Amino acid sequence: MVSEPEDPQKTTASVFAEAVAIMARLRGENGCPWDREQSFESIRKYTLEETYEVLDAIERRNWSDLREELGDLLLQVLFYSQMAEEAKYFDISQVIEGLNRKLIRRHPHVFGDDASIAAGNAAPIGMDTQGIDSSQVLRNWEQIKRAEKAQPIAERPSLLDSIPQNFPALMEAAKIGSKAAKVGFDWPNTDGVFAKLEEEIAELHDAIQQQGPSHAQSAVAEELGDLLFTTVNLARKLGVDPELALRATNQKFRRRFAAMEESSPLPLDQQSPKELEALWSAAKDAETGLVAEPAR
Repeated sequence: MVSEPEDPQKTTASVFAEAVAIMARLRGENGCPWDREQSFESIRKYTLEETYEVLDAIERRNWSDLREELGDLLLQVLFYSQMAEEAKYFDISQVIEGLNRKLIRRHPHVFGDDASIAAGNAAPIGMDTQGIDSSQVLRNWEQIKRAEKAQPIAERPSLLDSIPQNFPALMEAAKIGSKAAKVGFDWPNTDGVFAKLEEEIAELHDAIQQQGPSHAQSAVAEELGDLLFTTVNLARKLGVDPELALRATNQKFRRRFAAMEESSPLPLDQQSPKELEALWSAAKDAETGLVAEPAR
């Protein structure tokens, strides 16, 4: 159910304009000292934090928190746009106009070929746009996107240049593997990935056996990175989002560790490894329903 706005006289456009004006005032001459001191670099970490807080609210199915976290994420867009306007790079209206044109350009099956072309679609005419399914939509999207980025061969960037290098490493690895697969550089099935995993595990084991000097330690880090990269590609082949899978495992570990702390008669650092393993097994069994939880 969609809640009514606090002031029914306000439209979406007027509320958004008010937010833009508030951000401009915060950065203005008599605005907030902290806001005025910020730069593109200094607020990057907050953008990442707010993104993960949005994901957390969705996972908890807490729609009130999601509404608030989306507002915090929108604040990041307003902040960057205000700083860009001050530097005369662009303003928030150009951000929105660019988004509007992109959505129309990349959805000819919704807005029609003429509107898509008017919005800058340079892909070849005649794409399948009638009665298409989601997979064809994605193929059209990629074709239109490639046409947008088209450059002379001498200036053509790497296919991977479009992936930001400051993504979280897990997300970057997933994007890299997906891009490479689009040109056929991929394993034909998961059997090949499992074989590669075994190869990487063996190479990591060898590097650990040989570690000692600093260069050997760096070899361990390199082999471990290769193993993680291959694991991310296995997730892609299985149709699993590795970031969400790892987040779910993190939450599972939190729950079971908390159960260990609650059920232990002593602080965990006073328990032996064997006792810790028993506590973990009990927490795992209780969560999976293999044994009944003790009466309280």
